[in-house]
Amino acid sequence: MAEGQWRTHRLELADQSLRDWDAVVLAVGEDGIVLDQSAFYPGGGGQPPAEGVLLWGGVQTRIAGGRKGDDLYLVPAEGEPVPPVGTAVRGAVEDERRTALMRTHSGLHVLCGVVFRDYGALVTGGNMEPLTARMDFDLPELPQGFKEAVEGACNAEVSADRRIDVRVLPRAEAFKLPDIIRTATNLVPENVQAVRIIDIVGLDQQADGGTHVASTKHIGKIEVVKIESKGRGFRRLRIRIAD
Repeated sequence: MAEGQWRTHRLELADQSLRDWDAVVLAVGEDGIVLDQSAFYPGGGGQPPAEGVLLWGGVQTRIAGGRKGDDLYLVPAEGEPVPPVGTAVRGAVEDERRTALMRTHSGLHVLCGVVFRDYGALVTGGNMEPLTARMDFDLPELPQGFKEAVEGACNAEVSADRRIDVRVLPRAEAFKLPDIIRTATNLVPENVQAVRIIDIVGLDQQADGGTHVASTKHIGKIEVVKIESKGRGFRRLRIRIAD
């Protein structure tokens, strides 16, 4: 199945604050567990998959991650009991990790918005873990004081308490938005006809499938820890999110 045809209804796309919910097991196999609905982020776009538990019949199954395939699969930790098909379960995402990744992902969007706005540079790659991340830019020249200027501008946007909105648009409408793709390559598959947009109002809007905080004030302080040269004018900015 294509992503839009998965049997699992993805609850986290509409409610990023959701941490627990009821579900029913639709399938179990080598690839993992398929639920009828889930708030486990399956991973993608540099954001790692969610972790948590399924509770059923007095049993707990630890979920170590997710996997995308012909369905959205939850991967149980090694040796964990697996609920049979048809079992009613209570799913719960590990809150501290999810919240940290939301802050980090939104922090990367602030960084991307600032660097694009102030230097016109596109993103060539990125990755994150809770409260630490890196983003690569096509930036041949580094102006004097670049690191300090970017960090200061990012934290000004955090202090501005910009609202972070989520909306879904038809593909044709989404791609009419200016600069909606901030990566050097368009990573939205052609078969995706409903495009989810993350909009840091007044700063940055991008096609994105990850989880985010509700406003920039919830990110915390953005620290630009290091800038590395990756050859051919590509620069890697490593950031840390602090309270």
